[in-house]
Amino acid sequence: MTRRVLVPVDGSELATRALEYALDVHGDDELTLLYVVGEASSMMGSATSLALEDDVDEAIAQEAQEVFGPARELAEEYGVEVGAEIGLGKPASVIVEHAENHDVVVLGSHSSGLRERLLVGNVATKVVRNAPVPVTGVR
Repeated sequence: MTRRVLVPVDGSELATRALEYALDVHGDDELTLLYVVGEASSMMGSATSLALEDDVDEAIAQEAQEVFGPARELAEEYGVEVGAEIGLGKPASVIVEHAENHDVVVLGSHSSGLRERLLVGNVATKVVRNAPVPVTGVR
């Protein structure tokens, strides 16, 4: 039975490790990459700058492609085709929402820097606590 696997990606080393794990363990399953564009706020400079773009949709698509491109290249090395989705909102909430259509979520559990560990670890913790499906955290 083919499982539907959701792999949130953001271009970080930890997200790449999570994708590598998903490709190793779930390479015969249906893998979907998810890139989340956070809502604009004082703490999310990238999302705030996107909100100032003339064509927000085009800017989001370009930003997502910068993440999806290397992720797809990695999947090709494994001989695996992956789907891709873009979400908008609070990363943990968007991941949990998208998880409803999947059988498992594979994501990075934390990051090496303190700032990233607090942000990414917080997202991973919220996903683990709230996802309606099993979550695999990769270090």
